[in-house]
Amino acid sequence: MTPGSVAAAGREGATFRRTLRRRHAIALYVSSVLGSGILVLPGLAADLAGPASLIAWALIAAASLPFALTFAALSARHPEAGGIYGFAREAFGPGVAQVTGWLFALWMVTGAPAVALIAASYLGYAFPLTRPETFLLGYAIVAVPFLINYGGILLSGRVQLAVLVAIVGLLVAAIALSGLRVSAGNFVPFAPNGIAPIGTAAALIVWSFLGYENVSNVAEEFQDPRRDLPRSIGASVAVIAALYVGVAVVTIGTGAYRSGGGVAPFAALLGNVVGPYGAMGTALLAALIIFGVVNAYTTGMSRVFYAAAKDGAFPRSLARLDPASGAPGRALLVLFAILSGVFVAYYVLAVDLESALLVSSGTAIFVYVIGTAAGVRLRPPLAGRRRWMIPAISLGTSLVVAPFVGPLLLVAAAVTAAALVAYVVRQPRGGPSAPPPGTPTAK
Repeated sequence: MTPGSVAAAGREGATFRRTLRRRHAIALYVSSVLGSGILVLPGLAADLAGPASLIAWALIAAASLPFALTFAALSARHPEAGGIYGFAREAFGPGVAQVTGWLFALWMVTGAPAVALIAASYLGYAFPLTRPETFLLGYAIVAVPFLINYGGILLSGRVQLAVLVAIVGLLVAAIALSGLRVSAGNFVPFAPNGIAPIGTAAALIVWSFLGYENVSNVAEEFQDPRRDLPRSIGASVAVIAALYVGVAVVTIGTGAYRSGGGVAPFAALLGNVVGPYGAMGTALLAALIIFGVVNAYTTGMSRVFYAAAKDGAFPRSLARLDPASGAPGRALLVLFAILSGVFVAYYVLAVDLESALLVSSGTAIFVYVIGTAAGVRLRPPLAGRRRWMIPAISLGTSLVVAPFVGPLLLVAAAVTAAALVAYVVRQPRGGPSAPPPGTPTAK
């Protein structure tokens, strides 16, 4: 084993490898959070609240910091594969951990195909595509990250860095060049539709800032997680907030949001960079952004599957690391097989992608409630004596946002109930033998 290797041993004797550094943490944080919403939501929020939508962007960007700090501090305190899954087990026991594992699975298998199909639809914005071609492209956007991740965390991290540099470069160019066309007159009247739409815009925007939990899933593979994760938070949150708010400012300041909904406003902005090829540039940038998100979540979610399999929440045969790459190969293959089936189901049943995304978002909120509640109980090392306060703020935000998902939140509730029933059924007579809540899991 090389000096950079480590951590929790797999069932077959392989181990996770400590190869990631602070730059990889920043790349994973930014890629996990920065989704296709940056192309669409600035225009939609401005349509709702006018220039006052900037208040919503600033508020949600600030509210995302407690989430980032909570998950980074929990990971630094006890770095292990699975992130929130492990936090839930330590704080509340194996039953809640099993619920968390099942919710993560639902989140991934419903959300990844949906966002990949959205990326393919963006490509159709510039290149005419038939429905079968759109699904094939979406499937490719999911398949390639699985191939990359099968090669190991270092390969995935390097690809993530390269993709992120390209995305940030294009976004910064669009903001800078569009900034030359900003007019103060476009910010007046500031709140043409009143104050209430600012809240509606904020509820819409909040989904753009989910993703800070994903880096916790691979905390065990950092060379120095106790140093790298907390120190990467400031830069990550700053980059994400600057890009989102920057695009929102120039979308309003140039009047681009008046060009219509969808990706049209951003296409107008990117036209300042690539001229008449704005639509093509927008389509390719959207595909690149969503590829980055899927690659980051493929890395993180496969570790959740691995951690849950070790505890028996998933088949134990998935708790095996590939000796050559150090990747959870079986977990990746099973996850990819399930996603392939979901793609077929979405195609045959003509599933509404908006509904699929709402199911995925609602599931994510359930996971966030569990993760932040674990933070309140475990009190990770955060500034000040009241270490529960920042996780409590995050928990409160999650509970406030949850009702906005609507009736489709019941899907996550049903999976939660099914996971609890399955956990009770598989317990030996006399109750579980797992350690009580608050007891650190064995390494």
